[in-house]
Amino acid sequence: MMRSLWTAASGMIAQQTNVDTIANNIANVNTNGYKTQRAEFKTLLYQTLQEKTTSANGERKPVSAQVGLGTRTAAIDSIYTQGEMIATESDTAFGINGKGFFSIRAADGNTYYTRDGNFVWAVGNNGMTLSTADGYSVLDSNGQPITLPAGVPASSVQFSPDGVITYQVNGRNVTRTFGLYQFNNPTGLMKISQNLLAVTEASGPALSEATTAGLTRSTVMNKYLEGSNVQVADEMVDLIIAQRAYELNSKAIQAADEMMGQANQLRR
Repeated sequence: MMRSLWTAASGMIAQQTNVDTIANNIANVNTNGYKTQRAEFKTLLYQTLQEKTTSANGERKPVSAQVGLGTRTAAIDSIYTQGEMIATESDTAFGINGKGFFSIRAADGNTYYTRDGNFVWAVGNNGMTLSTADGYSVLDSNGQPITLPAGVPASSVQFSPDGVITYQVNGRNVTRTFGLYQFNNPTGLMKISQNLLAVTEASGPALSEATTAGLTRSTVMNKYLEGSNVQVADEMVDLIIAQRAYELNSKAIQAADEMMGQANQLRR
């Protein structure tokens, strides 16, 4: 009986993680650039009750008898499908159409990546710097912050779909290009917070769209933001399924408990 108790308990723990993941998806349904997540599970070890053997008639049995010992969370994958482009009035709103990520320099000096293009011009002593809402610098294709010299108005800046930023200094056109990067395995990126992602060994190195051959370059849509790709209807269905699976596992524990109680009440 103890085997069934622990097996069902592992199922309840796994489904709790599943519900937690679904709840996080629903909570971020309006988060710019958010990618929906899915909990993946795998079986635990199997206990062999009987090896392959022969029957009473001497015939060899084709299979053995094994009992599973439950499940556990194997991974929580992010699904990097394109989110809906949402129009906005902000001149510094950018949506990526493609597989690219903006590069961001955070307060710790490290470079992170994001699909959230809700940027602003941060005013400093030497001009204005294109930044995230948290004040982190947006980087160009050379890994440098995108800045406007003092005296250059933000309204004069022009943005093209290929990520080129153009403005004039003393009557001369100056161009900068958004630092857009792709990854061989974006699911392997580590989620930090504030819509930022960090490179890991699983994701592979950041591949610059400007210099890496063979990449399909992304387009940058000005005055648009990429919404999350969370499908609320799908999440609600998954939530119901997870809740029912959790309930069934709890019923299995209850049934095992009742069977143990009946066994303890046996009389000679």
